[in-house]
Amino acid sequence: MRRLLLDTHAFLWWLGDDARLGEHCRTLLADPRNEVYVSAVTAWEIAIKKGLGKLRAPDDIDAVVEDEGFSKLPISVYHGDQAGSLPDLHRDPFDRMLIVQAQAEGLTLVTVDQHILQYPVKTLAADT
Repeated sequence: MRRLLLDTHAFLWWLGDDARLGEHCRTLLADPRNEVYVSAVTAWEIAIKKGLGKLRAPDDIDAVVEDEGFSKLPISVYHGDQAGSLPDLHRDPFDRMLIVQAQAEGLTLVTVDQHILQYPVKTLAADT
């Protein structure tokens, strides 16, 4: 069993059946033996980018996460505290939160973001 946390782009690629999401990742995400998490920070990032007109995505991310059979990962005070303590290698607040959540919850972060690889966090290339 794998415990996976989707970076925002990986979640959107899954929803859109985007070819950039690799076959290996698709298989892992579809396997009911694996636990797949979508963070509250992903819903927040999607909402902000939609509001700015930078992204087209479903309106009710909460329901979409449930419909896909994924688990929701809330943001805790601990997560917030730790995100502020990360080395300043990457300034994206959404990615920083995902890094901390993956570290704290023992999850593998599914991403292609090269900035994230600078941190000591377990990752899986979303394009594999």
